[in-house]
Amino acid sequence: MEHSEVASRVLAAVGGKDNIQAAAHCATRLRLVLVDQGQVDQAALDNDPDVKGTFLAGGMYQIIIGPGDVDVVFEHLVKDGGVVEVSKDDAKQVAAQQDNPLVRLIKTIADIFVPILPALIAGGLMMAINNVLTAEGLFGEKSVVGMFPAVADYAAMINMISSAAFSFLPVLVGYSAAKRFGANVYLGAAMGAAMVSPELTNAWNAVATQQAGELEYWNVFGLQVAQVGYQAQVIPVLVVTWLLSVIEKRCHKIFKGTADFLLSPLITMLLTGFLAFVIVGPITRIGADGITDGLQWLYTHAGVFGGMVFGLLYSPIVVTGLHQSFPAVELPLIADGVGSFIFPIASMANVAQGAACLAVFLKARDAKLKGISGASAASALFGITEPAIFGVNLRLRWPFFIGLGCAGIGGALIALFKVRAVALGAAGLIGFVSIRTSDIVLYLTAMAITFALSLAANMAYASTRGKASLALAKADATTEQQEAALVALTEDAPVGSAAATAAAPALATPVALPDSAAEDRTVTAPVAGQAIALDQVDDATFASGMLGKGMAIVPSQGPVVSPVDGTVMVAFPTAHAYALRAASGVEVLIHIGMDTVQLQGQHFTPRVVKGQQVRRGDVLAEVDWAAVAAAGYDLTTPVVISNTKKMASVETVEPGQVAVGDQLVTAVAKPPKQPTA
Repeated sequence: MEHSEVASRVLAAVGGKDNIQAAAHCATRLRLVLVDQGQVDQAALDNDPDVKGTFLAGGMYQIIIGPGDVDVVFEHLVKDGGVVEVSKDDAKQVAAQQDNPLVRLIKTIADIFVPILPALIAGGLMMAINNVLTAEGLFGEKSVVGMFPAVADYAAMINMISSAAFSFLPVLVGYSAAKRFGANVYLGAAMGAAMVSPELTNAWNAVATQQAGELEYWNVFGLQVAQVGYQAQVIPVLVVTWLLSVIEKRCHKIFKGTADFLLSPLITMLLTGFLAFVIVGPITRIGADGITDGLQWLYTHAGVFGGMVFGLLYSPIVVTGLHQSFPAVELPLIADGVGSFIFPIASMANVAQGAACLAVFLKARDAKLKGISGASAASALFGITEPAIFGVNLRLRWPFFIGLGCAGIGGALIALFKVRAVALGAAGLIGFVSIRTSDIVLYLTAMAITFALSLAANMAYASTRGKASLALAKADATTEQQEAALVALTEDAPVGSAAATAAAPALATPVALPDSAAEDRTVTAPVAGQAIALDQVDDATFASGMLGKGMAIVPSQGPVVSPVDGTVMVAFPTAHAYALRAASGVEVLIHIGMDTVQLQGQHFTPRVVKGQQVRRGDVLAEVDWAAVAAAGYDLTTPVVISNTKKMASVETVEPGQVAVGDQLVTAVAKPPKQPTA
């Protein structure tokens, strides 16, 4: 490869340096943030023999060059082409700025909530357990606690633990948001703790306390500030933490050395605390009251249309945390004997989001995304939707919005049937215990319709246009190493690493390649199993042939061996993938399983290192296939010729059972160029 020529061709094809806002590279790809993607000459890149593929992801135009070559091509882009070089993280930030404000907000919220999901999921499921134990009429006239008093205290303990993540949500959000905004995480947590201090009136009791004339106020510079907490609130603490980050960064610029250490945290907390309780909090509370009163008016005066609008808006209100104010409206309705319309519509919205999350669970192939979506779906179906909304549906976007539409239909049905709740409870599958007896069948009917519509619509979308976003979410969920796994490989194992140590004995005896290897372009099966067509692989990058033509094998047993006589170009430290160059010039990429980079080398024993010559049949890695499968990973192993464009053709065998050493793929070399007269 003439790296300078490749750089020149790529630069011309993407519209020149003036069309490149920022550039970076990873192990195999150029990552370009383009000013105008319409200027890209896609045909030129598709026909370039040194470009293995292109795709758009994360706002960056990515061009696959290959391991060992991409860094050199990138150097020429910078030195010869005058392209602006940035880090991968900086390139991501530049690319993110091209998104519209709503998309950026959603991404920011997802970044903040994904790390705290385990606490929310655990709390949600424990709340569901407590609701099952304490709900009357679920298993009889009495609750489980009523029938078995011995478990009453344990149920109370479960309730206390389950509510902790939601009662002190501002502490978790403050910590995570401060990290996202680049502020001191402990200052963020401290401000979140201040917003739920026990010295403040609990937000859930604020209305009753105010009506009783017992709400206390601060007199701050002549302003009356209510001493009310922000339990389970999201928007106030997000805004407050963002302000904290702005103030702290400005203080760090002003103060240096000891003064910075002493004064920056002090001034940051003083200013942020004032803004939190005097400005941000009261404005949010006014907004909450306005939304509550507006929805009550809408439902009362607009009938079915009002129910539909409320159903559409309920989950977005959950995102803000303002739904915590609804009990203040529901309790008087229940006490007056009218019954609450909010609870049954909330149940429809929760079930719609739960069904959407369940669809992601059924369609996802990434182990981590599958685990999160499965647990979050269960939590949502039992009434706690924060894990599903923040961790899955909002992140993918389409499940959230499809869920909103189905919730609108469910809300309309609730209004049409005039379903009312006579008690508060878990707004989900077991919510029927809180519904007026005469309305239970209608409630369950509306819920079944809402659930079925949301699940079916999300499954259908996931099978068509949602495939790409599921693949992207898989990459986003698992760090930069996951992205590397999609397109193969990075550098060899560092000296002294476990991978290098395990493979080192294999270098003791040099290997002599047979003379016939220079003309042998056959690639044999590196592992025994069922050979399948490449387009059957559940990974768009491989299935599309972007990384080259070839086949895949669903392994049955044994180690992974070299399919050619040649040299190990790349041996990934986690032993999940290898690139080899045959003596004939054919370059082969073997990716052992899907997304197995996440295992960090567990269940893999490497037997070769970069630069080592190998004969066909030499062991590259030993794999505990049963353990990998038990960990939830797809064992399908693609075997592709990564320099397909330099070959005249690539021929594959018919799918079926193969043994190690059986012919799998054969490359046909291009005829030599004829000299011009």
